[in-house]
Amino acid sequence: MSMIRSPEKAAEGQKKIDWAGRHMPVLGRLAEEYAPAQPFAGAKMAVCIHLEAKTAYMATVFQRCGAEVTVTGSNPLSTQDDVAAALVKQGLAVFAWHGATAEEYADHIRRTVETGPHLLIDDGGDLITALHRERPELLPQVRGGAEETTTGLNRLRAMAAAGELAFPVIAVNDASCKYLFDNRYGTGQSVWEGIMRTTNLLVAGKTVVVAGFGWCGRGVALRAAGLGAQVIVTEVNPVRALEAAVEGYRVMPMRRAAALGDIFVTTTGCNRVIGEEDLLSLKDGAILANAGHFDVEIDKAALNSLAQAAGRPRKNIEEYRFPDGRRVYLLAEGRLVNLAAGDGHPAEIMDLSFALQFLAMDYLRRAGELPHDVLPLPEELDRRVAGFKLSAMGITIDSLTETQRDYLGSY
Repeated sequence: MSMIRSPEKAAEGQKKIDWAGRHMPVLGRLAEEYAPAQPFAGAKMAVCIHLEAKTAYMATVFQRCGAEVTVTGSNPLSTQDDVAAALVKQGLAVFAWHGATAEEYADHIRRTVETGPHLLIDDGGDLITALHRERPELLPQVRGGAEETTTGLNRLRAMAAAGELAFPVIAVNDASCKYLFDNRYGTGQSVWEGIMRTTNLLVAGKTVVVAGFGWCGRGVALRAAGLGAQVIVTEVNPVRALEAAVEGYRVMPMRRAAALGDIFVTTTGCNRVIGEEDLLSLKDGAILANAGHFDVEIDKAALNSLAQAAGRPRKNIEEYRFPDGRRVYLLAEGRLVNLAAGDGHPAEIMDLSFALQFLAMDYLRRAGELPHDVLPLPEELDRRVAGFKLSAMGITIDSLTETQRDYLGSY
């Protein structure tokens, strides 16, 4: 049983999945290698990631390899109904639709949990935390899970520290082929695609404020500078702030930056990064966008109390008018702008991330007893994905000779 809208759009969704698949050669290679042996036969898998074409292609690869797959979305605004319909037509179970209310979203998570999964892939931790809170009797049958985001890992590490995590979770987000490419180049490109598609405004010459200089923030700042913007970075970590400074960005507290920025992008994973006092300092026409997992980085409650909602001048833009006449624009309801107002990361980038997810699931399937903790992905799997990607790009690299190995291993 599935819960979707617009089943009549399956053909259009399938076109999107096929297009993504043609640009995800590493995952395709893994499918060809593993499918004949059906390694996931008998395994129930639950996937909670932004439900669009790249996620859908990954889900079908697991299905080809024998898994019984249930998919739900990790954000109500990023679910694409035509893609969900295409998955259902292929025999996967789907509980998701675009624009789900908070209650509907929670119900979709709940129904996914109730399928009794053995393996889980999560994006933000909602699926894993719901399983622990609402259906603890299902926990003993779970082999393990994997987490795609920094925000999700923060939540799961807190659970592990409290002794409440009931199975191992692989920190796919911390793998080199994930954060160096997905977080940096994927976020950097897709955030600006989402902002530019939504606003149809010029970036060059504007002042962009990037909150947070982790890997996502670095990517957003890098692409903003490449588009001709003047970039300000705000940070709480002195090392990252120093990195931003020596890379040529202006660094200052948000309280000062608030009065200077034309476009703001939050990438921290924390709440109230742009708070009430910051909102009071915004210039007329300021644009607020979020690239963190949850819609808490921009204080929407404070924005609603300080300014009057004045309609939607364009799709995915909410206008707020302050008593003094200043207008401020919030993109995509403060949710992930690259997915809620765009198509997310490029397919070639997600090819790396989802190949890591596939190998993480295979590792959990094969591994012996593992501690109930957040665990790193084995480095050899990271390197394997990198090697496959290089091969797909037609790139070869050097190998160490025996003499060089002996040299590096000597003292």
